Amino acid sequence: MIKPSMSIICAGIVGLGVLGVFMIKTNPSQPQYEQYASLKLTKYLKANICNKYPDLLQSIIKFDCEYLLKKANPYIKDLISATTQRQNYVLFSMYRTNLKLSSLLPAYAFDSVGAFENFYTYKAEKQ
Repeated sequence: MIKPSMSIICAGIVGLGVLGVFMIKTNPSQPQYEQYASLKLTKYLKANICNKYPDLLQSIIKFDCEYLLKKANPYIKDLISATTQRQNYVLFSMYRTNLKLSSLLPAYAFDSVGAFENFYTYKAEKQ
């Protein structure tokens, strides 16, 4: 007869194994991260540039900021792809994106973790 403590240990091991297999299957890929990061960056630019200075931008350089962001989306995705390093730990992945567009603009670094088909950006800093 199996002792109750032994059956709890066996159930725990099986549970950890199932969790591990699930994490392996749901570890998001680099293209999924690039999609996530480009959406986040576009939302940030829209909220912090387009929505804060709409009249100024419209009068100075005569463009529709939201339209420009929509058209720039493929380039934003390419930029993120070129500036991101992924560390795949099988169960989850770590992503580091270093954005530097020009010497006139500040650079930014973003650290994110991907697991269970989701992403969490836990560090974003101006450099």
